[in-house]
Amino acid sequence: MSGAGLPSAIRAGIVRDGIAVGVATGAYGISFGAVAVGGGLSVLQACALSLLVFTGASQFALVGVVAAGGAPLSGAMAAVLLGTRNALYGLRLAPLLQWQGLRRAAAAQILIDESTAMALNRGSVPAARLGFLTTGLAVFVLWNAATLAGALAGTAMGDPRAYGLDAAVGAAFLALLWPRLVERRAQVVAVLAAAVALGLVPVTAAGVPVLAAAGVALLAGVLAKPGGGR
Repeated sequence: MSGAGLPSAIRAGIVRDGIAVGVATGAYGISFGAVAVGGGLSVLQACALSLLVFTGASQFALVGVVAAGGAPLSGAMAAVLLGTRNALYGLRLAPLLQWQGLRRAAAAQILIDESTAMALNRGSVPAARLGFLTTGLAVFVLWNAATLAGALAGTAMGDPRAYGLDAAVGAAFLALLWPRLVERRAQVVAVLAAAVALGLVPVTAAGVPVLAAAGVALLAGVLAKPGGGR
């Protein structure tokens, strides 16, 4: 674990904060595991998504499309669109963490919202690395363990429609999105994306509204950049 050379009190504080974030975020994997099997995935498929994709919003988007009867390819495209923000995180963190080769490749697997936030605004490279690794690994381990637990629980419950859980995918995705809607611009984009998706539901195949909504968000991001839209 990085953090060599840091005072013990600072190191302990960073580790404590990272684990706390990991517990809070990782526990939400229970919801993903349950709604994934409720949406038609097997326990193995749900766990593979958490292990290999490991991006909550993208995972819920894929499951949501499949659960609605859409093609897996449409779900995968929606997941990829939502996951593009991680590439931007990588551009921001690469000069800060200063890893090369295999270390950089391995770090990409735990490059998520939480690990990025815990690495930024640190006073030194060792502190940024420690915050990134502690948080990323804590979320990764707990998210995957919680996914397995949720998937097994969902399987044991049987048909999710008997409990009204067939709507759980959308509800879980909304719960994941809601805390991020703190800025006016994010709220406006969310409303526009929802309006586009709802307008397309009656006239397009399952999965297309999700892709269109993601396209609205990407377009808003491009136009928001300096010089965007010119």
